[in-house]
Amino acid sequence: MDNFSSKQIRNVAVIAHVDHGKTTLVDFMLKQSHTFRENEAEMTQTTILDSNPLERERGITILAKNTAIYYKGYKINIIDTPGHADFSGEVERTLNMADGALLIIDAQEGPMPQTKFVLKKAMELGLKIIVVINKIDKALADIPKTIEKTHDLFLELATDTEHLDFPTFYAIGREGKASKNLDDVSNATTLEPILDEIIEFIKAPSVEEGDFQMLVTSLDYDSHKGKHIIGRIRRGNLVKGQALVLIDKNGQKTNGKAETIRVSHGLKKIDVENVVAGDIVDITGVSDATIGDTVCDAKNPQSLPRIEVEEPTIRITMSANTSPMAGKEGKFTNSRQIHERLNKELETNISLRMEQDGEKFILSGRGELHLSILIETLRREGYEFQVGKPEVILKEIDGVKMEPVEDLMIDIPDEFLGAVTSELGARKGRMTNMFSNGKGNTKVEYKIPSKNTLGIRSALLTSTKGTAIINSIFDKYEPLTSTIDQIRNGVLIASQSGNALHYGLNNAQGRGITFIEPGTKVYEGMIIGENSRKEDIEINVTKEKKQTNMRASTSDVNLGALTPATIMSLEQCLDFLEDDELLEVTPKNLRLRKKYLTKLERVRQGRN
Repeated sequence: MDNFSSKQIRNVAVIAHVDHGKTTLVDFMLKQSHTFRENEAEMTQTTILDSNPLERERGITILAKNTAIYYKGYKINIIDTPGHADFSGEVERTLNMADGALLIIDAQEGPMPQTKFVLKKAMELGLKIIVVINKIDKALADIPKTIEKTHDLFLELATDTEHLDFPTFYAIGREGKASKNLDDVSNATTLEPILDEIIEFIKAPSVEEGDFQMLVTSLDYDSHKGKHIIGRIRRGNLVKGQALVLIDKNGQKTNGKAETIRVSHGLKKIDVENVVAGDIVDITGVSDATIGDTVCDAKNPQSLPRIEVEEPTIRITMSANTSPMAGKEGKFTNSRQIHERLNKELETNISLRMEQDGEKFILSGRGELHLSILIETLRREGYEFQVGKPEVILKEIDGVKMEPVEDLMIDIPDEFLGAVTSELGARKGRMTNMFSNGKGNTKVEYKIPSKNTLGIRSALLTSTKGTAIINSIFDKYEPLTSTIDQIRNGVLIASQSGNALHYGLNNAQGRGITFIEPGTKVYEGMIIGENSRKEDIEINVTKEKKQTNMRASTSDVNLGALTPATIMSLEQCLDFLEDDELLEVTPKNLRLRKKYLTKLERVRQGRN
């Protein structure tokens, strides 16, 4: 591998709204720059960078990753960032490593809420932007409209005339081709025009003369070498074995040394003896680092400004499982184990905050998806716990109680417009925009208090038969509005413990919909379905039909087939919860339950 000077390095972030094609474009850049040999498995893979199982299942990028390609004598470090607003902490910290950004915009959808968020962050950091209008081969692509909206967005966000000077490319990401001229895309064969523009348009990293200095932007860990710290070198060169000092947020200094130095090449990390300012590097030998700390030369320890991340807007309470089935399905079940795991998460998940209230942990994050990904990760690792209803975080500004408000954008077939406006009206949403594409679809935009969006995704997907495309992003804090009435119906609660039987479930289905199948173990106070009315009712689903020696009528013998149970995902369960309910999470099951399991306890609490 050749040694590169700072002038031959380009650091580029790939930013976009979720599902606009970032990861696919990066795949082709890796393949077309001959990063892999022709016989390597990656040449036939897609979304190569989405290595986390949850990312592959959901088709989204959760963790920002960096890779590097060598092209025409230059090293291009590419940082693939998440496109979902809930992972904006990941976006914010990784943009600190870049000098420029590829802004990918879907030719059909145009700029979306997250496009606005990531572009604003990139402009604040002074990054040079290259726009890529992707997916121009889509049947409903409206390229002139997308370009017009993109220009409007730049005009709205620009704080400097330089921001309005951006090259535009047109691409078909899944075929790995792009051109600066729309008419030439069909004849293009590669993404080389974009790579050429990165070298020409994006500046080499600006570096200072002096001793080594780097901000810790990301962390990794392996059992052999311990903690890896990753970041971009702001000043000076680094040599293997060099004595280093870590400066934490309190200004405390800890000694360490560069035991190993690695840089990216494709998906691999390559050991090197030294590295220059401006490059992105992975170092071991500094064990206590957290994201935002400074690592610098021991001879001249000076700290860099820490990464500022926007405040969380939603929180959830987590605690050890207290149900009658506690400890039967998880490997890690007590408060101490959960606490240790959450502390480890806080080191790398910089948008997450944690407070302790006795045996409970109050976790604050950037949105329901941010917190649900954490919950899902923990349960897959063998943890068992319970969580309460997500709630929004209120602030007091100048003596006024303020609540977070979101921009909500919904794309729906025209036939469901009435159902959607009715649902959002009930949730005190204010419509700010509505436009039809003239082809049977309408896009509506709302401002809505965050507290009223809890559960909205499930409600809208149900009322639009799964066709709604829903996107939201935090907008600002506004004065607190009154709470809305409970929109959800009451629940069916198991009144006895045991195994759910066909006869008992048949009775329950006369009252509403059920969430469990026959044979499921239930306990008193567990939620087994949703009532068709507003109140909660207790039902004995463990009840079996009384046996008599009298011949039963045909109708009595044939109970009929049960309606299949409604099985909810983790997000749907979180959306479903009310204040007096909990979700029991184990590696094997998700169970909804009442906080107070017996009827007597619930009556007593109701009186207080």
